[in-house]
Amino acid sequence: MKKTILNLCLIAYSGILFSQNPIIQTNYTADPAPMVYNDRLYVYTTHDEDDSTWFVMNDWKVYSTNDMVNWTDHGSILSYKDFDWAKRDAWAAQCVERNGKFFMYVPMWSKTNNKGAIGVAVGDSPFGPFHDPLGKPLVQSEWGDIDPTVFIDDDGQAYMYWGNPKLKMVKLNQDMISYSGNIVEVPMTAESFGKRDGKENPERPTKYEEGPWLYKRKNLYYLFWPGGPLPEFIGYSTSKSAQGPWKYGGIVMPTEGKSFTNHPGIVDFRGKTYFFYHNGALPGGSGFTRSVSVEELNFNKDGSISPIKMTNGITKAIATVNPYAFNQAEMIAWSENVKSYQNKEAGVFIKAKKSGAYTSVKNVDFGKKGASTFSARVGTTHNSDVTMDVHLDSVSGPIIATVKVPLTGGDDRWETVKTELKEKISGVHDVYFVFNGKATKDIMFFDYWTFLENN
Repeated sequence: MKKTILNLCLIAYSGILFSQNPIIQTNYTADPAPMVYNDRLYVYTTHDEDDSTWFVMNDWKVYSTNDMVNWTDHGSILSYKDFDWAKRDAWAAQCVERNGKFFMYVPMWSKTNNKGAIGVAVGDSPFGPFHDPLGKPLVQSEWGDIDPTVFIDDDGQAYMYWGNPKLKMVKLNQDMISYSGNIVEVPMTAESFGKRDGKENPERPTKYEEGPWLYKRKNLYYLFWPGGPLPEFIGYSTSKSAQGPWKYGGIVMPTEGKSFTNHPGIVDFRGKTYFFYHNGALPGGSGFTRSVSVEELNFNKDGSISPIKMTNGITKAIATVNPYAFNQAEMIAWSENVKSYQNKEAGVFIKAKKSGAYTSVKNVDFGKKGASTFSARVGTTHNSDVTMDVHLDSVSGPIIATVKVPLTGGDDRWETVKTELKEKISGVHDVYFVFNGKATKDIMFFDYWTFLENN
């Protein structure tokens, strides 16, 4: 019996250890919107505030990866407060690039008429800074103006779909901040979006609920969307045109995941298709404190999609990390009891919330020469012994370096510390940073790290 319990514990522990979902553990995130630019994958997210019991969401964040397992936090890049006409609700958004400009389509609550509306912000990089070129909403209809998705077709025509409970569409102009023609209301038919289960609801006659995502594969257009009744699943419809008519295809992801909402985001990256979604899988997770996850998405020969389940995610890296480069501490594969923050002095950085907290980075390639020295920019507000141990390959693996963290007095004051490695390290390893101290909270803060290569 004891052996069985031990085995179960080991299985549970290894499941946590090797899990990659949710992909962000340092904040609650939701409504993923992936974008590929210059061979790097970016995911824009909403941000559920800690301890929320409603959709308390004030800003949008962006994360990026080169390898599908290590995600870099670029912080908050836009807020509803950046729009003079908005009063609250930084809900599901999408960013697209066109001609070197980046356009964020964002739903918010309008001050002027106390209704929802969709605005647009423009920036010169995936991180912004973004500004509001219109000073007013891009679109506003009678109700339900949330969850925009924008798609630029092969002929250059851009489309925007959005809406709950109705699905709406406009053709965007080349400038991406205006549209031509009228707002089109997509017919809600069972053939297009399936017949809703349960009691008939004239407002919601089909399975479609909200959160559309427009995607094209070969010559087929896909519209992914969360379906009801609640809790939501994710379904899809297909068409030979970006404007429809749509044909219901079935369920992509069944209802699961400790959140009564979900939100799809689909993108092609280095020869594979990835399906982003959210759930409530983190500690304290719920329908109002959600977390973004990802799965690989495969298509059948006829273009249909077989249902997929929520799993541990993408566990194998598709590229390596260079330890001799300037690496941000907020580039993380997995972490526990760590939160991310940002300020003017350090940009984005992380804090260890309790002793024993850790972060990890997967697939770090030290090469044949190997590393001799470790360096990190750190600080603490505690005068008791605070250390950061650098482990190889697991949170309890060999310790190759220990950094004594200096008392700097605040997260606006930092020191760079350097230490010789206890042994020569070469080849490819996972690296774990474990934070230790006697304090009960906010043990230390950590900005960046690097190794020095042997001569």
